[in-house]
Amino acid sequence: MGMNSVTNIGRNGIQDWIIQRVSAYVLAFYTLFLLGFFATTDVDFQIWSALFEQSWFKIFTLLALLSIGAHAWVGLWTVSTDYIKSAMQRFLFQAAFILVILVYVVWGIQIIWGL
Repeated sequence: MGMNSVTNIGRNGIQDWIIQRVSAYVLAFYTLFLLGFFATTDVDFQIWSALFEQSWFKIFTLLALLSIGAHAWVGLWTVSTDYIKSAMQRFLFQAAFILVILVYVVWGIQIIWGL
């Protein structure tokens, strides 16, 4: 078992491709929703707070946050395995970004759900 199979999210390239596509769609829908919301609403703090009080929007935001993490990880894994040939340097690069993505996701969950 090589480093590529240990650090990869999916078991094969098709699963990584699916993760990239599904996460891209979630992020596109989230972005379009927010653009539409800002274009059609005079947003102030009360309106923004009311939007985030809705459970459906918290879940939608959580899906977007998880999608960012998954999309970034598959992309960084792909680039690092293509361009960083030294196994130790690649491992350190990937480990650093796993930590950054994990911190980002945990912090985002705390913000979304007010934990």
